[in-house]
Order: sequence, then structure tokens, then C-alpha cells
Amino acid sequence: MPGPNETALLPEGLHDRLVGDAQRERKVVEKLLTIFFAHGYDLILPPLIEFEESLLLGSGQAQSRNMFRLLDPLSQRMMGVRTDMTGQVARISHTRLSNVERPLRLSYAGDVLRVKGTQLRPERQFKQVGAELIGTNTTEAYVEIILLGYEALKDAGVNNLSIDLTVPLLVPVILKELALEKEISDLVRCALDAKNIGEIANIKGEIGTISRDLLKAAGPAEKSLKILRNIELPKKAREICDELGKLIELLKKIKPELVITIDPGEYTGFEYQTGISFSLFASGVRGELGRGGRYLVNAECGDGEPATGFSLYPDSLMRALGSFETEKKIFIPFKSDRNQLSMLQSQGYRTLQGLESVLDVDAEAKRMECDYIWHNSQIIKTSE
Repeated sequence: MPGPNETALLPEGLHDRLVGDAQRERKVVEKLLTIFFAHGYDLILPPLIEFEESLLLGSGQAQSRNMFRLLDPLSQRMMGVRTDMTGQVARISHTRLSNVERPLRLSYAGDVLRVKGTQLRPERQFKQVGAELIGTNTTEAYVEIILLGYEALKDAGVNNLSIDLTVPLLVPVILKELALEKEISDLVRCALDAKNIGEIANIKGEIGTISRDLLKAAGPAEKSLKILRNIELPKKAREICDELGKLIELLKKIKPELVITIDPGEYTGFEYQTGISFSLFASGVRGELGRGGRYLVNAECGDGEPATGFSLYPDSLMRALGSFETEKKIFIPFKSDRNQLSMLQSQGYRTLQGLESVLDVDAEAKRMECDYIWHNSQIIKTSE
């Protein structure tokens, strides 16, 4: 039999949420879902495991190699553990909720599991909380979703937020309209995504000039838009940049204080998206707090249905929130009237009931990490 130390060891990337952290994460998730619900987003809860082919539709294909698989003993079909919940929401929207009026607003929360973590997110199991706006492709849908994510984080207590906008289709559209060879196209895409200044400096011709200008355009929105307006772009690429400018204008009109940056060459992690994408950051916090953008639901069966949404990551959010308000715990001595508990709990106290008589109630309260004692129908502070 393994000893206690061996059974406490968990696989790489998996962690126990212990006392305090688990409660704080639950509160954060509940607060986010409450904010989504207040904005009209109905909660759905997909299963942790589905048939493999369902999870690999749409955005799920990008995580195929990162999915845990198992054989269902009942159906003898392969099943997968979800790596992301967005695809599950998409499945539900075009099957069980296909007849519901559009636009459809849905929210979700749950754990996801991946074979490998990343440098910025080494955890293999973590929680996602998100919202999806399905059935519209307007610029206003971007505005609603981006501001919902931003305001949810602000209401949860995060400060110094910034929004990083990307246009993952911009570079592919430019390359297609310029009819470049695949070798050159792949070189340009990788160099811009990695911001490889040396590689981009050696690219010749029109695409070289455009690539260098796109690289310069990465940064604060005002500077970036000014550079993008002056680049000689093919027609469809210009339309993408014009929509980006319109979106930023609308966002700034509603919330002038927004800190917005643009990275027109980035696409890693946004491959399945079909429009403007975004990430949410807080200064001094490792990794993104959330990301989202536009994509197509059920694209495998035709044109697909446009949707815009985001996922937030409570583990990163906890790092951004820092310290939490200390909870008020009150010790209820042995044989006290239990009918008083609900009254105390309604006042915001956590009640800890004594299970046996003790000589020193004050010492027992402090041992149980309680700052208060219920004594003679009064709340008494424990001694220092």
C-alpha cells in the first residue's frame, strides 16, 4: 500500500484547491455568472465527457492532440474529456436550441482537462466561465461581448485591465488577395505571429512592405489604427481594418477609459475564429484573464451560424484579485440554542458549532480560527 506522502502526489499540472482558495474561486464564478445572467445570458451546463466526434467539431479540432480519450463501455464508442466548453455551447445551440429565437445568449461554467499545459498556463485542469452571443454578425455584437467580459472582470474586483484586439483573418486575406506562393505565405504568417523582426526585414516586394508596416502597427489602438489606415491593402483586407476601426470607435464612445491595444499579425490560438478576436489582461498578472472573438457554429454543415463569445479563466482571475475580505466566523459553544444559527448566518457570519463542552471557550474559538463567540445571546469578540 502506498504511504500518505505518495497518495498526496498529483500528476503534473493538476492541483488540489484547498480551504480558502476553493471558496474564493466558487464566489468568483458565482459572481461572474450572476453578471452574465443580469445581461440576459442563460446558464447551460454541458457534460464533462462526450463522444469524441462531437468534441472535435469546429473549434475542438484545434485541441485534438490535447484531448484525453476513453472507450465508453456501454456504446463501445470513443469518448473524449472536453478541452474547451465553447464547442459544447455551439453543439447545443444548433441542436437542442436550434428553434430558439436569435440572437441566442448563453453562459456556462465548468472544468476542462488537457493533456499538456502551456508556458503561460501550465495547469492541465482549470475552470472556464464564459458567454456566447449566437445568431448575429454585427459590430454591435462585438461591443456587447467585449464590454460584458470587461465589466464582469471589473465587477469581480480586477483593476488595471486592458483589451488586446487581433484580426486573425487579416494576414491570410492579404496573402490570398496577393496570390502569393504557399512557401512565402507560410513564412510571412509565422514571422508576423512571432514578431520576428529579422525575418520580416528580409521579405522582398509588396508583401515585405506590408509585413513591416503591420509589425509597426502592433501597440496602442490610436497609433495602430493610424498606421493601418496608411497601408496600401487589398480591398477585403481594407474592409477588415475598417471594421476594426469602427469597433474601437464604438468601444471608446461608450467607455473612453478603455485601454485597447492591437496586434494585427497574431493568429496563434485564434485559428478557428472568423472575425475580430480579443484577449483580456491585467497589469502585473501572468497570462490572459480571458479571450474570445467571432466564429461559426455548425460550419461543417454549410455556411454556419455566426457567434461571438469569450471564456474567462478563474485561476488567472484569482491572481489578479489578490487578497480577499476576511470572513466572519463565530464559535457557537456546546449546547447553545441551534435556532439562533440561521439568524447569525443571515448577518453574514459563518457559524461553527461546538461538539463538546470545553473549559476555555475563548481558547477553543481561537483554535477553530473564529474571531467571535456567541455568548448569552450576544456576539463577543475573542481576546487578542
